[in-house]
Amino acid sequence: MSTTPWLILLGALAASPAAAHITLETKQARIGSYYKAVFAVPHGCAGSSTMKIRVQIPEGVIAVKAMPKAGWSVDVVEGKYAGEYDYHGNKLSSGVKEVAWSGGKLPDHNYDEFVISSFLTDSLKPNTTLYFPVVQECETGVSRWIEIPAEGAGNSHEGKSPAPGVKLLPKP
Repeated sequence: MSTTPWLILLGALAASPAAAHITLETKQARIGSYYKAVFAVPHGCAGSSTMKIRVQIPEGVIAVKAMPKAGWSVDVVEGKYAGEYDYHGNKLSSGVKEVAWSGGKLPDHNYDEFVISSFLTDSLKPNTTLYFPVVQECETGVSRWIEIPAEGAGNSHEGKSPAPGVKLLPKP
């Protein structure tokens, strides 16, 4: 019997903790278009159930709407944008800056998704990665998925607690 399948399995198992952070389902999006951000939550905090997910909305992401989840409350924090954005002929200077789902309970051994719809403005830079810092609050402990690499530093997954990111594609 070949040892190759066992080595592949061991490699996959060894790599799984590094992939155990909150990620975005869709890894690429076009500037100047709508983006449905699906945040995948694969586990709790060191065995503890997730009780709250808070997502920071980056500058240049507007018209944010959170998808309700059965058993969870959705709260938004609104504030001023750094600039003014054109959105279907309207000028927007403020909007959603953070979305939080709370009041539910996601056991550590389960997986779930938290969703927002948004619009990626023309002010965003193509061929870069846009990061959405996430704080995951659990019955015991907190995981802060907030690390954003320095510009030009490469992959967001090199850090211990990487923020979920989406690669921005040029406007069509």
